[in-house]
Amino acid sequence: MPIPTANLERERLLKIAEEYRNKGYEICFHPSPEDLPSFLKNYRPDMIVRREDEAVIIEVNSRRSLNSSAGQYLQNLAQSVEQHPGWRFELVMTNPEDVAYSSKAESSLQESEIEARLQVARQLALQHPDSAILYSWSLVEATLRLVAEHEGLSLQRLDPLYLVKQLVTEGVILRSEYQLLMDALSLRNAIAHGFKATEITQEAVCELIDVAEQLLRTLHTSVEAD
Repeated sequence: MPIPTANLERERLLKIAEEYRNKGYEICFHPSPEDLPSFLKNYRPDMIVRREDEAVIIEVNSRRSLNSSAGQYLQNLAQSVEQHPGWRFELVMTNPEDVAYSSKAESSLQESEIEARLQVARQLALQHPDSAILYSWSLVEATLRLVAEHEGLSLQRLDPLYLVKQLVTEGVILRSEYQLLMDALSLRNAIAHGFKATEITQEAVCELIDVAEQLLRTLHTSVEAD
């Protein structure tokens, strides 16, 4: 029997909350107007997490629960958050209709294949940055899986948000790389789910590609050092 969408979204929200709590964030589920700054008084996000000068507004949705009005609401919320320094919007998609995948069940791209396709992504970015960031992010995910495998990390899941957070927690990727990847993931999600993302530029795509190439070089250097 399929799991109700609301239950899947609730479970995903709880897992995200646990990950943030383990990193020292204060968690507030379904914040009331009193818990929100004035620029968010008209919104009811799923969760807000805070640590020092950083605050993250988190929404968990499935494709099944998204409609045109919900999409407009999320777009307005994201724009309101992004206008304020120290605040970040994170949209997490959970889709019960997606087929679960595993690096053992599927043939993941290898280093040489990723390197070659990253060059294709650079060319694509010249004319179609929206398409390029989707393609580039798929190559980033393949790279992250390779790095995690090389580091011998025990992973519970393979979704990109979890991968990035685990790798930065283990010190495999730098904090600056983490922030760039998180920003790119937000852009990728916006495009993938039909939202406008005017901040996607050729430069933004190339920065993402640069990170992927740096991770691949680090992997290669690590192999040589061994």
